[in-house]
Amino acid sequence: MTEPLPDSPASELGVPLSTSVVFTADFTSTTQWVAGRSWAYPGGGPVNPRDDKLDYLVPDGAYSRSGVFRARRRPDGRWNTGLLTTEGSQEGFTVRAGDVLEARVRLPKDVGAWPAIWTWRDGDQEIDVFEYHPDNPDLLEFTNHVRHTNRYHHAEAVEPGAWVDLRTVFGSRSVDWWLNGRRVFADGRGVGRSWYAYLIVNLSVCAGRYHPPPQPETTEMSYEVSHLVVRRPVTASTRVDMTTGACEDNPTPAASDHQP
Repeated sequence: MTEPLPDSPASELGVPLSTSVVFTADFTSTTQWVAGRSWAYPGGGPVNPRDDKLDYLVPDGAYSRSGVFRARRRPDGRWNTGLLTTEGSQEGFTVRAGDVLEARVRLPKDVGAWPAIWTWRDGDQEIDVFEYHPDNPDLLEFTNHVRHTNRYHHAEAVEPGAWVDLRTVFGSRSVDWWLNGRRVFADGRGVGRSWYAYLIVNLSVCAGRYHPPPQPETTEMSYEVSHLVVRRPVTASTRVDMTTGACEDNPTPAASDHQP
């Protein structure tokens, strides 16, 4: 649906003044999401030790399909972990320059948990909507790997087990991150007008190089994503397929910059 917004500056709301919802996450959908495999991992997975991860990706829906992303300790020292990606799915949804992603997330409590919502395509195009490590309990990490900017953001609302509302505006000239209705970082770099990438939602487990691994007594960890949508600016020349997010008239629509 198209959502006309109140007559307030876009910088106060974090979304363009007229947008369409082009993607609503249904984590149970096997046409939207592929479970337990991602080309962000060497060979598509299941492991990625060079990125300091103890992950062993599994397609078992119990680890991701409910929106609760889980990790469970394995006898071999790795952890079975949940990951969903739109890459390789039947719908193949991609986030585009100008899009706005909104998500509601319950942060994990256990040290060693490494939740994230991020983008990926062809070995690059990574924008981290958020990353979190409970050993830094009040800190969220926001990163634009495309244009090499990041922010470590401390906030009282951020703590293990807390619910947080996230919004990321993928502007061609600035990627902007919002937390609980307030803009907390505008990188002034953006993604460029032709950028697009697949979505990934997952829970990784730290191996100990940069953040401590799980405590020996910890056998299971989780975090939850209760809501995730992507909105796209509406223009007169762009018609949007509301199921897949594909633009009928222009497969790579021009970006609508978010300017504060």
